[in-house]
Amino acid sequence: MLYPENCLERLGFNEVKALIYKNCLSPMGQQMVSKMQVMTKYDQINKFLRQTSEFKSILENQEPLQITAFFDIKFLADKMRVEGSYLVEEELYQMYTSLQTVFSVIRFFDERKDVYPNLEALFEHLPVEKNILKKIEQVLDPKGKIKPNASPALQQIIADIAKAEQEVRKRMDSIYKQAVGNNWVADGSLTIRDGRICIPILAENKRKLKGFIHDESASGQTVYMEPEEVFTLNNKLRDLEFDKRREIVRILIALTSDLRPYTPLILSYHGFLTKLDFVRAKALFAIEVEADMPVLVKEAKTKLINARHPLLLLSFKEDKKTVVPLNMHINENLRVLLVSGPNAGGKSVCMKTVGLLQLMVQSGLLIPAHESSEVGVFDQIFADIGDDQSIESDLSTYSAHLTKMRYFVAHASPKSLVLIDEFGTGTDPQFGGPMAEAVLEVLNNKKVRGVITTHYSNLKLFAGNTPGLENASMLFDNHKMKPLYVLEIGKPGSSYAFEIAQNIGLQPEVLKLAKEKTGTNQNRIDSLLVDLEREKKQIYDTKIHLSTQQNKVKNLVAENEKLKLYLEENKKVLIREAKLEAQAIIKNANKLVEQTIAEIKENQADKVATKQLRQNLQKVMVQNQVKEEKKPETPVQLHTPIEVGDWVKLNNSETTGQVLEINRDNLVVALGDLRSVLKKNRVQKISNTQAKKAIQSNSYSGSISEAISSFNAELDLRGKRGEDALQEVEKYLDRSVMMGFPFVKLIHGKGDGILRKLIREYLKKYSQVTRVEDEHPDRGGDGITYVYFK
Repeated sequence: MLYPENCLERLGFNEVKALIYKNCLSPMGQQMVSKMQVMTKYDQINKFLRQTSEFKSILENQEPLQITAFFDIKFLADKMRVEGSYLVEEELYQMYTSLQTVFSVIRFFDERKDVYPNLEALFEHLPVEKNILKKIEQVLDPKGKIKPNASPALQQIIADIAKAEQEVRKRMDSIYKQAVGNNWVADGSLTIRDGRICIPILAENKRKLKGFIHDESASGQTVYMEPEEVFTLNNKLRDLEFDKRREIVRILIALTSDLRPYTPLILSYHGFLTKLDFVRAKALFAIEVEADMPVLVKEAKTKLINARHPLLLLSFKEDKKTVVPLNMHINENLRVLLVSGPNAGGKSVCMKTVGLLQLMVQSGLLIPAHESSEVGVFDQIFADIGDDQSIESDLSTYSAHLTKMRYFVAHASPKSLVLIDEFGTGTDPQFGGPMAEAVLEVLNNKKVRGVITTHYSNLKLFAGNTPGLENASMLFDNHKMKPLYVLEIGKPGSSYAFEIAQNIGLQPEVLKLAKEKTGTNQNRIDSLLVDLEREKKQIYDTKIHLSTQQNKVKNLVAENEKLKLYLEENKKVLIREAKLEAQAIIKNANKLVEQTIAEIKENQADKVATKQLRQNLQKVMVQNQVKEEKKPETPVQLHTPIEVGDWVKLNNSETTGQVLEINRDNLVVALGDLRSVLKKNRVQKISNTQAKKAIQSNSYSGSISEAISSFNAELDLRGKRGEDALQEVEKYLDRSVMMGFPFVKLIHGKGDGILRKLIREYLKKYSQVTRVEDEHPDRGGDGITYVYFK
């Protein structure tokens, strides 16, 4: 139940319906939009929401669902029911194209069985009767015209007409040439008058040629004459045209009679088309306002997360602005929100957003809010918005408000949603405030749910001390003197009357007098609210700053831990290799000493030979010593700017890596199998030659070589979901670039092309990719993508 009657209009629901109305393809869909109503049955609302959500998914995934032809075939079916009536060519063609749409849609869902269960329910138990199409195809051509061979009689008549026309033309040409030769003809050629071929004859010569005058020129100097000899032939031709028309009517009557038994089925197809057009229009609107399906609950409660007013969202889109999202909740314990705050601060928009989104959900529409939002079902929605004073009804503004309050109090229940804007206004605040407080107390005792906006301090105090009621305020920037349009639940808001007046330049003497007249207690309360707001803003800013600093520290600690781990692993590997090298040197030295001793013995300690052997031994020992003491080559620093693909060396370290990404002063560097984020001032650019030498000597070269040898330049993604596939592609491309592969092959299959499109869109954003190509048609075609790197 909605109250008052203009509730939908005041909340903007009629404007939403008008936008959906424009998305319809047919008058039938538009009629359904016009009849759209707010529902109260959970199962019915849930069904409509899921149908719209499924169709939105089809449109967003660009599924090949072709819906272009919609005609009112109910009108055609009703016309067929009358015995002796018949459908003309255009009407039969409309029925044909509409049924083609029906069958193609049914085929689409049959191929995707159980993927869109709620949309499939629209045509459940609806048979596909293609005999209707076959019967129409026997009579009409692809352009919707009667086929020349629709019947043997029609085919013969058309042939006779062609023959008669040829004979008329031949005879007329002969007479025309004769008249031209006799100079009887006026300027011009053969022409048509009253459906007859005529010769333009000079008026002075009209007695020289036997025939019938059908017309004359404006000046009277030319008459248009049909020769007597052609008259009989033209009559015969006209008779044939009448025969053709009668035969076509006979064919259409026969075809309509053949289709008449299918009338109930055609009406069912009409109902399916109408519902489909209606759901499609709602899905298109959902995409326009970036809407999702919330969690629908049976209880009378609401929890909106990042909700936006759909009409405000569309308006701001045109101006390239963004809407501040609304976060609020109403449940068993927090039943009524009392929203206060500055004028033009967004109180009314907040309340209208809650009301409009509730109406949309209970009408089967998706809403512009996060999908985790929860929306319940209310049996009644009451709204007191705007000024409903009426001269005819002798109602003032306050009387109109009281009339609504009386109705709210009489009919409200725990499953009612009450929306009141500027509660208590329209009369003396000294009496309006207590009256509003009394109404609010009664409504709270009835456990109604609602959102109420007000400036009255007594209502703020009452809400702060009463269970079930909760203060909320629209935040205001005290420094910039501008509203933030953010709802904060838990405390009342100041009206900022003096601050706003001062900001717009109201004279100081007026402000001073106003403060004196307001009263000490009221000024103290308002100042306290302003101070609380200012302190809360400072605390919030400090909290944000602290959170940012904590994130920076956390990232630095993580980076240091990675570097420490890497250095520890590197140290162990270097020590192990040094030990192995030392063992090899000692082993070789021992062999050399043993060999020298053996040769001295063989030469029986000959002085010359002994001296030569000792010199050789000394030479080898010096070479080993020099080899051990040789210092590593210091990389030459390059002073050109660092770019993606360059090799860099960490300062005060022999660690080298390749730059994968550049984000301002940060570099994403591949350090072997690791990826690390480093500052530019922590690395030096080195040449490719130096990098190659460093890689050969680095401890992780063995692991890279092993990884390259085991790496497969082909990735199979068939059967994977889009998000999983993209994550796997990202990791795979990173490894391919690090290992220096010139190209790789991604196998995603053909199917509906969805996975292929997702992967191709991602590859466009990957900076290391130069181009992509399809596989040869004989080896997979567009089911396989080749990716080439820089």
